[in-house]
Amino acid sequence: MAENKTEIVVGTAVLAMAGAFLVYAAGLTGITASTPDSYELTASFRSVEGVGVGSEVRMAGVKVGTVTGLELNPATFRADTVFSMDNAIEVPDDSAIAIASEGLLGGSFVEIIPGGSPFNLDPGGEITDTQSSVSLITLLLRFVSGSGAE
Repeated sequence: MAENKTEIVVGTAVLAMAGAFLVYAAGLTGITASTPDSYELTASFRSVEGVGVGSEVRMAGVKVGTVTGLELNPATFRADTVFSMDNAIEVPDDSAIAIASEGLLGGSFVEIIPGGSPFNLDPGGEITDTQSSVSLITLLLRFVSGSGAE
């Protein structure tokens, strides 16, 4: 009888941990339900290395959105990115967007650098001033070889 109770407790703990892992994994991959309190914007990058669906979109270091789509554009060979923004955040139409890193060992995120325009991007609008991610290996190779340009 004591064996059955132990098996039930261990089985319940395993199922609870599996459920918690699924919730965590869904949050990392962006498989969460889209909220009605958001709108989509797009941008096209030369490289989105380190960023994936579910990556944070930040403004002044504060999370204001999430990357919801990444796709290679076969005509331009650029990474077309779709991200959802909190409805409370209005993005000026002359804003820039960049792939930034949290540090040498940290992850990457998308950073919006707001412009000064009095006009804001409409839902579905595109940020055209983009800065792609910079590969750490490429930077180290440039430093070691002493070349300033490719």
